[in-house]
Amino acid sequence: MRLLFLFLFLPVLTFAQKNSSLDQKIKEFDTYVENGRKQWEVPGLAVAVVKDGKVIFKKGYGVRELGKPDVVNTETLFSCGSTTKAMTAVCMGMLVDEGKIKWDDKVIKYLPDYQLYDPYVTRELRIRDLFIHNSGVGNADFVWSIMDIPMDEILRKMRDVKPSYSFRSGFIYQNIFYIAAGEVIRKVSGKPWEVLIQERIFTPLGMTRTVPMRKYIKDNNQTVPHFKIENTITPIGYTKDDQVGPAGSVWASIDDMGKWVVCMLDSSKYPGGRLLKKETWAEMFKPQTIVTNESFYPTQQITKPNWRTYGLGWFQHDYKGKKLNFHTGSLAGLTAITAQIQEENIGFYIFENYDHAELRHALMYKALDVFALGGNRDWSTEFLNLYTGMWQKGIKAEKDFEAGRVMNTKPSLPLEAYAGKYSDPMYGNVDIILSGNQFNININNFLKATVEHWNYDTFRGWFEKKEYGKGNAIFTLGADGKVNKVSLDGLEFTRAK
Repeated sequence: MRLLFLFLFLPVLTFAQKNSSLDQKIKEFDTYVENGRKQWEVPGLAVAVVKDGKVIFKKGYGVRELGKPDVVNTETLFSCGSTTKAMTAVCMGMLVDEGKIKWDDKVIKYLPDYQLYDPYVTRELRIRDLFIHNSGVGNADFVWSIMDIPMDEILRKMRDVKPSYSFRSGFIYQNIFYIAAGEVIRKVSGKPWEVLIQERIFTPLGMTRTVPMRKYIKDNNQTVPHFKIENTITPIGYTKDDQVGPAGSVWASIDDMGKWVVCMLDSSKYPGGRLLKKETWAEMFKPQTIVTNESFYPTQQITKPNWRTYGLGWFQHDYKGKKLNFHTGSLAGLTAITAQIQEENIGFYIFENYDHAELRHALMYKALDVFALGGNRDWSTEFLNLYTGMWQKGIKAEKDFEAGRVMNTKPSLPLEAYAGKYSDPMYGNVDIILSGNQFNININNFLKATVEHWNYDTFRGWFEKKEYGKGNAIFTLGADGKVNKVSLDGLEFTRAK
């Protein structure tokens, strides 16, 4: 009788032990997150962990803005940044499922006016290529980061961007092609990307605190970006991320991102249906491109992956013998990361309100260890040491540059000779206005800086948005002895005649 009693009671004991074990893991992870937040000086963050189809942990930490009492909670809105890309890929996958488009259709079939520098690439670019960073076109973020222009103008400018490598022969991260994907979605579905993603993803999943662009936010429970300026963590203004739409403009709460992670782990299922056919969901995570060592995250110096690939909106590498799918999101002063290991049915999401706070990577690996794979490495400390070394090298490089200034030089010409209008077909227009002994530089009426004489014909000073740091304006003279060009941190403009 006693044996029967013990046998009947054993499952209860096991269930209780499992609950106790999970509670202990949650407590351990919760403490680790807060300690890491303080260690990395992150003002505020929010985290969600998904295991076996359920959100087992979600919490907000810290404050929405330094110097103010408003705390981060699970409804606080943050920027998803480039974790938006996987959502855009799902939108396209839905149209594939409906037979309206194929992954290997040519882009010009839907966007006949979309041209790249190389006519061959324009002709052969496929829908799949818009998602996997292998087009040969290098990072062209300057198209939207130094000017305020509509999406169609951003796409038009791509015809002037020279390729960085041959078609499909490498990997360089590329945001603009996701904007093109959004335009294809509009053409095929008859609805703008921001309408389709709201109707087909956010609403079915019950993501009531998620918007496709920040301009749609209706309340004040949103975070503020932060940046370290002159060694002080400082709140800064928001990036105009609406311009990049399908590449990175979604804002959401950690409550909602938990729902998204559950859906993406469970073959895109949600209560009441599924977003994609199972085979299309699987296509999202198939390796599409080999990611080069130069284009991967510095964390690889510690994690030492054997391979690195990119799927449809997902980075991938091996971790403890499993395939880890993940993606970061980064805007000035705001960061995010999402991750999943399908074999272990575990997923993770984090938001932070501090620029490139790589605590996100540390907590990703820690969550995978604590709730699935085991291990007790202190990823936060290891990554902090890694990135501190990188930051110190950057600071030293800046100091070495400043120490190399040649003193007691003069400009070749009177200061008024450098003032005027400059332009470039790709980069736009620059107004350089003399004000006393300084120049006020206005790039496309969007990016501004004030510079003063540095040495010879170089002028240096702070951007108006100090998170951009200091800029250099280097003037060159033509054969006639007059100023004919100015280079602003590598972007060259010709003097208007």
